[in-house]
Amino acid sequence: MSNAYDVIIIGSGPGGYVAAIRSAQLGMKTAIVEREHLGGICLNWGCIPTKALLRSAEMMDYASHAKDYGLTLDGKMTADVKAVVARSRGVSARLNGGVGFLMKKNKIDVIWGEAKLTKANEIVVGKSSKPVVEPQNPVPKGVKGEGTYTAKHIIVATGARPRALPGIEPDGKLIWTYFEAMKPDFMPKSIVVMGSGAIGIEFASFYRSMGVDVTVVEVMSQVMPVEDAEISAIARKALEKRGMKILTEAKVAKVEKGSNSITAHVETKDGKVQQITADRLISAVGVQGNIENLGLEALGVKTDRGCIVVDGYGKTNVPGLYAIGDVAGPPMLAHKAEHEGVVCVEKIAGVPGVHATDKGKVPGCTYCHPQVASVGLTEAKAKEQGRDIRVGRFQFNANGKAIALGEDNGLVKTIFDKKTGELLGAHMVGAEVTELIQGFVVAMNLETTEEELMHTIFPHPTLSEMMKESVLDAYGKVLNA
Repeated sequence: MSNAYDVIIIGSGPGGYVAAIRSAQLGMKTAIVEREHLGGICLNWGCIPTKALLRSAEMMDYASHAKDYGLTLDGKMTADVKAVVARSRGVSARLNGGVGFLMKKNKIDVIWGEAKLTKANEIVVGKSSKPVVEPQNPVPKGVKGEGTYTAKHIIVATGARPRALPGIEPDGKLIWTYFEAMKPDFMPKSIVVMGSGAIGIEFASFYRSMGVDVTVVEVMSQVMPVEDAEISAIARKALEKRGMKILTEAKVAKVEKGSNSITAHVETKDGKVQQITADRLISAVGVQGNIENLGLEALGVKTDRGCIVVDGYGKTNVPGLYAIGDVAGPPMLAHKAEHEGVVCVEKIAGVPGVHATDKGKVPGCTYCHPQVASVGLTEAKAKEQGRDIRVGRFQFNANGKAIALGEDNGLVKTIFDKKTGELLGAHMVGAEVTELIQGFVVAMNLETTEEELMHTIFPHPTLSEMMKESVLDAYGKVLNA
C-alpha cells in the first residue's frame, strides 16, 4: 500500500472525519491519523456523552415534578450513577463504531499513531503517547501505523483540551475536568464549578438535577458570558430557582485539598474572600488548542494565543498546510469544525462557488435546564457597532404549546437592523431552544428580511410560533402578547 495521498487529515474529531469523508467523495485519495479514539473529544468525551447524561438529568427533573402533570410515582426516584454513566458511555461507543464504519465505507485509510509534520507535505507517524481508551473499539486489522506519509495537502484537526489555571491544575481526583465529571465513580454531595461557559453550566445543571449542592463561580459579570445579557439573566434566575448558587464577578484564588474534599477560596470584586468546602471542584475555564509537538514551529506556521491562524478556507501561511476546528480558533464548536472541514476540502478540490466560513453565523447551544441558544450579534454588540436596531421579544408564558408542556419559562429575542430589516441576531432561553435556533440560522444564511419572516406560516401549536411572534414584536405587530 502506498504512503502517498492527496489529503491527509491529522485528527478524527468532527472536523477531521467529516473532512475526510468529503475529500473521499470528491475523488481524492485520503487518510486520517488518530492517536487515541475515532470521533475525537466531541463524540467520546464531549458533545454526545454529555447530552446522554443530561437526558438522564431531564428524566429526573420530570419525575420530581410528576404531580404537576397529574401523575403519581410510587416510591422515590433515585439515580444509579453507575447505570447513568454506563448509558452515556454506551452511546459514545455506538457512535465511535459508526465513525469506523464510515471510514471503511468511504475507503479512507486510518493511520493509528501520533503525527508530526516534517515538511508541509510530509508527516512522520510514531507511537501514540496516549493510551487507547474506551469506548474505542479494537483497532481494525489492516489500518496503517508508524511510518512516513506524504500528501499534497495536509489538514491539522487536532482539536483542543481543557485549560488549566496555575495552582488549580486538575488532578483527576479532587479537581476534575470534563473527563472526570463525565464519568464519576460516585455522586458527590457538593461541587464547585469554576467557569460558567457551556461546559461548566451543563455540568452544573446535570449535577444539580442529581441532587448535588452546586456552586458556580464566574469571573465575568454574567453567567454564560458570550450570551445576550437579557438571556443570561433569565437563565441565571431559573438556575438559582433550581437551587444552584451562582457567584459572578468572582474568582477561585486558590484551592486547599483535604483527604476527600476541597476548600475553594473565592475572591469577589470587592476583595472579600469566602471559603467554600465541597467534595469536588470542576475546572471549566475554557479549552486550548492542541498545537504542541506537531512540528509547527520548524515549518514557521503562524499561531496566535494557542491556535493556528487560518483564513476563511482553513489555509495557513504555509502552502499545502491547513487547519480546521478547535485548533484553528474560536468558536470552538463541533458544528463549526464540520463546516470548516467541508469548506477546506472543497476549496482544495476546486469546487465552484465555495464560500469562506462566516463565524458570525455559527449558532451556539447550551444544554442546561433551561436550554440556551443563540446566533449572531447580541443587543450590546449590535449597539457597539453603531447599528440602529429593532428588538423583538416573546415570552414562553404566552405560548400555548409551552404552557401545555409545563415549560412556560423562557424568552425568544430577535435583533434587526432598522434600516434594512436584516436579522442581526437571535437569542433564546427555554425548552427545546437548541432545536429551534436552526430556523434563525437558516434565515440569516439566506439573508432573510423581517418581512419574509412575518409572511412565513408557522405551525400551531408549536414552540416555533414564538420565533415569528418575536419578529412581529420588533415591528409593533405582535399578536399574542
